[in-house]
Amino acid sequence: MLLCCMLFISESRNRSALDAIERAARHDPESVIVNKFEDRAYNRARYTIVSYVVHDCTGSAVYSPLQQTVVAMTEAAFNAINLETHSGAHPRLGVVDDIVFHPLAQASLDEAAWLAKAVASDLGNRFQVPVYLYAAAHPTGKALDTIRRELGYYRPNFMGNQWAGWTLPDVLPEKPNEGPTLVSKQRGITMIGARPWVALYNVPILSTDVSVAKRIARMVSARGGGLPTVQTLGLFHGEESTEIACMLLEPNQIGADRVQNQVEALATEEGVDVEKGYFTDYSPEMIIEKYMNLISTNRD
Repeated sequence: MLLCCMLFISESRNRSALDAIERAARHDPESVIVNKFEDRAYNRARYTIVSYVVHDCTGSAVYSPLQQTVVAMTEAAFNAINLETHSGAHPRLGVVDDIVFHPLAQASLDEAAWLAKAVASDLGNRFQVPVYLYAAAHPTGKALDTIRRELGYYRPNFMGNQWAGWTLPDVLPEKPNEGPTLVSKQRGITMIGARPWVALYNVPILSTDVSVAKRIARMVSARGGGLPTVQTLGLFHGEESTEIACMLLEPNQIGADRVQNQVEALATEEGVDVEKGYFTDYSPEMIIEKYMNLISTNRD
């Protein structure tokens, strides 16, 4: 039974900071980084980490090496990154912006939620960082995008369509599930959730007009009346292009091909060209295979 963590860090340009985070992950050989995705325009990195989960005699989850590994990586990020000096094209509200746990193989969503809540308690108590739980980790299953909207996550605060520094008041408008209501501008806040596998798929738009990308993104998304279970963001992506970042909540039902076709059709109406999209992570099957190969190599 395996659990997977996607750890989103608000940094991709500071190599020494990322090296410190990766060193922290190597302290426990039972947890393995199976993938890392970096985007300099977004100034954002994501680590995909996998380990096992242990149960007691009643079948309840009681231990996973992922807990200490994720906490150690988070501590390294807090020590190496200052949100007040951070800027980028992707929205964010914290140095460790999002931590989401997914069940793999025979693990269950309940086990992923158990681990999410354990990590949330660690971060809130040890580092005094406000933590908002979402999806299966939240008492009522509150959605990530709902919490983000309440906190102003999607509203750029710098140079029209960029994000820089801290964006919220020192006392948060919404009470977090863990940690203080008073927030550190250096660390910000952290979202932690648990949910079934989500595919992340980005489609480059060959236009520097972010308003076009935003219109297309909204019409593709479920919120805008487009494809069900698809969430999108239209963002700047470098000096010569924009991009539609897509979250496919049920990729086995509505996958990348349908998203790509929809984006291309809408882009044609807008008079702009589109490149072939790309996934930012492996499939669950590939992640399991990579974990098994890497853990075997480590033990040898």
